[in-house]
Amino acid sequence: MAAHRWREGWVAWRNRLLSDARFQRWAAGFPLTRGIANRRATALFDVVAGFVYSQVLTACVELGLLERLLRAPTAAAELAEDLSLPLESAERLLAAAAALGLAERVGDGRFALGPQGAALLGNAGLKDMIAHHALLYADLADSVGVLRRGRGELARFWPYAEAGGARAAAAEAVSAYSALMTSTQPAVAAEILHAYDVRRHKSVLVVGGGEGAFLAAAGADAPKLGLILFDLPAVCERAQRHFESRGLSQRATAIGGDFLTDPIPRGADLMTLVRIVHDQSDQGALTLLRNIRSALPSEGALLVAEPMSGAPKADRVADAYFGMYLLAMGRGRARTPAEIVSLLREAGFGHFRRLRTRTPSLLSIIVARR
Repeated sequence: MAAHRWREGWVAWRNRLLSDARFQRWAAGFPLTRGIANRRATALFDVVAGFVYSQVLTACVELGLLERLLRAPTAAAELAEDLSLPLESAERLLAAAAALGLAERVGDGRFALGPQGAALLGNAGLKDMIAHHALLYADLADSVGVLRRGRGELARFWPYAEAGGARAAAAEAVSAYSALMTSTQPAVAAEILHAYDVRRHKSVLVVGGGEGAFLAAAGADAPKLGLILFDLPAVCERAQRHFESRGLSQRATAIGGDFLTDPIPRGADLMTLVRIVHDQSDQGALTLLRNIRSALPSEGALLVAEPMSGAPKADRVADAYFGMYLLAMGRGRARTPAEIVSLLREAGFGHFRRLRTRTPSLLSIIVARR
């Protein structure tokens, strides 16, 4: 208690100092504090201008600017003609993209692809997510309204987020979000398979496995691993077509059902929840975990992988981005590893291990056993 009071006192003193205009002017001019003051000012302005930065990125993706710069450095006049933009608009977009590292000035008024742009092109799923963000941005144009309502129009994109939506979701309703989840799975799958050796198991059941992108990646990593997917019937139809296109139809099985109300299929000694728990309320997550434990053999393991709150340098992703995204979606929240372990313990699991991941901002992993 004394430590808490000391911290509260320190925070109050610090905030009085930092909010004082005279101190700000002094810190900006004093040699020993000038660098800190400048970094804080820049960071604060980045928060203010973040929406503008995101719209520059959106424009680059929608116009195919990054692919154009990858082919060859170009000048604004040529780009304006290629993209049907006024010359001044092309110049402004290129300058903004260069400021964000998406493009890079190479001399003679020409621009090449920048390091951030190159990294983005290496992740096709990220481009799909950026395009999808138009729905989120529309909701957050009235962020206070979303906070007061506890949901936004984004919920319509995820039919299972609506009341009774899981059962009612038809093929056309799940196609858009299933395709998005599939395109964003490769980076997630690579992270999980680097952190956890699925080859130690005989069979894996991916609960809420979508079109089977993670399951297919696990199958490629472990050729002898049995593959089972459990998701809504309309999603399983798409998964089965995906398995056929990958030559996995004889090896992979898709079972339709609702993981909150239907029994979890038995037979797998590894079950996974990949970006699933954070979509659920506490009661929904607890129900799901209990259902899984009842179907898991005594020697089996459950792997929970998703962005988690409290990871080093990942709070902006889990608490700011996913916090607001899931609010607009209408359900779920990012949880700390301790909160997830607490839910696992309440569901009857008794042994837990947190795995180290290469990109904690992308996801954290907890392995639980009975």
